[in-house]
Amino acid sequence: MRIYDIIEKKRDGNKLSKEEISFFVNGFTRGEISKEQASALLMAVFIRGMDEEETVMLTESMARSGDLLDLSAFGNMTADKHSTGGVGDKTSLIVAPVCASLGIKMAKMSGRGLGHTGGTVDKLESIPGYRVDLTVSEFLKQVENIGIALIGQTGNLAPADKKIYALRDVTATVDNISLIASSIMSKKIAAGAKNIVLDVKCGSGAFMKTPEDAEKLARLMVKIGKSCGRSTAALITNMDIPLGSYIGNSLEIKEAVEILKNGGDKTLRTLCVELSAAIISLVFGKSHEEAVNDAEKALNTGIAFDKFKELVSAQGGDISVIDNPELLPVGQYQKDIFAKESGYIVSQDSRKIGEASVILGAGREKYGDPIDCSAGIMLLKKTGDRVSAGKKTATLYTSDKNRLEAAAEMFNEAFKISKTAPETKPLIFEKIV
Repeated sequence: MRIYDIIEKKRDGNKLSKEEISFFVNGFTRGEISKEQASALLMAVFIRGMDEEETVMLTESMARSGDLLDLSAFGNMTADKHSTGGVGDKTSLIVAPVCASLGIKMAKMSGRGLGHTGGTVDKLESIPGYRVDLTVSEFLKQVENIGIALIGQTGNLAPADKKIYALRDVTATVDNISLIASSIMSKKIAAGAKNIVLDVKCGSGAFMKTPEDAEKLARLMVKIGKSCGRSTAALITNMDIPLGSYIGNSLEIKEAVEILKNGGDKTLRTLCVELSAAIISLVFGKSHEEAVNDAEKALNTGIAFDKFKELVSAQGGDISVIDNPELLPVGQYQKDIFAKESGYIVSQDSRKIGEASVILGAGREKYGDPIDCSAGIMLLKKTGDRVSAGKKTATLYTSDKNRLEAAAEMFNEAFKISKTAPETKPLIFEKIV
């Protein structure tokens, strides 16, 4: 078998076999196939596409390119949740302890933020002492003992995806639905959970801009999950508006604690309850109504908050900042943003708001950039709210005052104000099971 022949076959629009896909994935991962040849095949896939069967085979090959986490000791009680990326998305910090407090084994590996989207690992690292680098044995032992662990991804989990994505990133082959779906699902399959819930974002702050595109991706990923023997569901959710009232790492820990203490932003709480209910339904076979009631009860009674504290303590974090989030670092330099005219906020470009947070230091433009955990944005007004000229709508935070003006300029570009109120869009467009 030659990679040249595989490139030629896909270039001409033909379907690749399981053996051909495995030959490519394994050969490129081991360094036996050159970047030039891999780039050619990826471009052929980008232009010609892959059908569902090819995409499933690609996902399985990428998942098996490295370590496969064995969670079989926990039976069918294991669950994982993945978001396709957004602004202000701290749902994993809430959903995981809610589900773990109800007896589900939440063995979750999360990523770091890149570009305008935040990462769960960066947020957790804003808790003093919190370890995201547990060994696999420590990770599994903690899941056994307390039912939850939230760590960074291990170095050898789906290594083919890391190599292939790096190449896609520099060859203009990122925006292909089969390549996106296989990238996400290969890591989820390798991570071992029996039940997977996907939060597929759509809108200005998401990679999928329309509900229709998000639905295509969601349906494909659910298909992949089921084909790989995992119970899988997806929610298509709105990312035209940042999620919650805070953007930035320590600020988002603070907001997650507010929700876990049975308070906080209502929209954020609603989405967390719905995502938790989707997991509860998959694991226990409960109706949507029963699952929602269970999730609400976990928040109302405080058992989800107790589980989060147990998680933080188990991974070396300082519990005092969870009991008193005001102790979390907040940027010493601040800038208030004021409405320039009166009216209704008719749109917020979530991507630009996320980019403003990156300028402040809360995110990174490329892997390896340092993070300022104290930087971020507090939103006082969001789409649909009425504002008055000269009244405060947000506050920017950073530890570097030289970043404030550029961030404020980017932030102000994100807003449009009109005399008439906008139509209300749903928080959840669709659920796919």
